[in-house]
Amino acid sequence: MNMFEKLQLSNTTGASIEWDMTPDLAFCTFSAKGLSEGLTSSKERVCYFFVDNWGKSPRLYLMERGVRHVHILAEVKAPQELITDCITSHGGSLSSRDNFPVNATLKRWLLAEVVESEDSLFLFPTFDEMSVKEDRGEALPPLGGTEFNNTKVILPAEYTVLDDDQIQQIITYWNFFDSQLNPQGAFTNFLADAGDEIIVVDEKTGLMWQCGGLDLCSIRNMKRAIEQLNNDGFAGYHDWRMPTVEEAMSLMETTPNEKGVYLHPCFSKEQPFVFVASRRKPTGYWFVDYMQGKMYWSSGTVPGGFCRLCRGVS
Repeated sequence: MNMFEKLQLSNTTGASIEWDMTPDLAFCTFSAKGLSEGLTSSKERVCYFFVDNWGKSPRLYLMERGVRHVHILAEVKAPQELITDCITSHGGSLSSRDNFPVNATLKRWLLAEVVESEDSLFLFPTFDEMSVKEDRGEALPPLGGTEFNNTKVILPAEYTVLDDDQIQQIITYWNFFDSQLNPQGAFTNFLADAGDEIIVVDEKTGLMWQCGGLDLCSIRNMKRAIEQLNNDGFAGYHDWRMPTVEEAMSLMETTPNEKGVYLHPCFSKEQPFVFVASRRKPTGYWFVDYMQGKMYWSSGTVPGGFCRLCRGVS
């Protein structure tokens, strides 16, 4: 059984590897193709290995990426010295939080021990069935039971156009955690269960949040999806909106949870990076990346993202 059979890949995934790809490059690649209606390549998939150096120790993963599809297929238990050498060969260090493409040495090892092996002992599939309900962690307290007894923090709720310096100022002013811009930051939430497992309320900010969110699409289609969700009255409300930079960053935890995202476990991991109600000056769109714990921007003309909507609680 070869690697592609063992992973039970879909027919839309080509049985080949893009050896120079990383998560950031893959995102830009698929964004640049355009996430418009009628896109003929919306089912296209690309596979690539990359070294994830964001956790306590670096790990080697096999990723599958598409326009509307992001999934880690497997972890590869390569010798640690090969992974470490790969990081240093790209000018990184074990303390540098980043993703790296595999180098020539690691590529040769992967070809011999994983890709071309009939039954690799180093490949550990991470089958993530959508039918399996996500772990939401310990039960949240009910509304009014979070022990928050201070004055509410009112975060900006208006659409903005922000440059890089203003983003830095925002993160510093509110002391949000950002793995690159403010790694010592922390903003404590007081989350309460709204009683239906699809929404939660942060009693500190007075915001109600989706536990899940909206699927990957263009900014144009995202606005349409929000309008439709409000027309349908999601969770009984009709005033859901895209969060601002401040609101989305207020959910950022200081360490990733067991699902691999910098969020409280009550939130789904299926929205790893989200649109915010802000454009970047001079060009681009701002995103909050809960997978890597940071703000970033994309310069694509029609970049794609997920979204987790919020609304104010009166």
